[in-house]
Amino acid sequence: MSYMTDLKRAVGNGSAREGTARHWSMTKSSVALLILTPFFLFTFGPMLGQPHDVVLAYFARPFPAIVAGLMIVVGFMHFKTGVQAVWEDYTHGTTREIGIVVTTCLSYGAAAVGLFALAKIAL
Repeated sequence: MSYMTDLKRAVGNGSAREGTARHWSMTKSSVALLILTPFFLFTFGPMLGQPHDVVLAYFARPFPAIVAGLMIVVGFMHFKTGVQAVWEDYTHGTTREIGIVVTTCLSYGAAAVGLFALAKIAL
């Protein structure tokens, strides 16, 4: 039986003062993805099923390459922030720390691979 009051249990476990910043970060990336997704679908969609040389020529143009690059970067950073929030909300201790590190590395790695592939195609 614990004789601690609710106030005593709450002291030291207050706000980390980063919730608002993360919320605005997610809101901004959500709006960016809301704008980028139709552009990406209309630039990437017509290339599905096309021959390899046609796709290379198409993504060598600046607009489709920039839209694809922005979609990759914003999408994976949005993913990283969202999954980090899930790890923080539903896990504790070492599992939380390892999960955050792994998903952060996965996000940055996937974004780097996507940008490398896009640069390889566009250049």
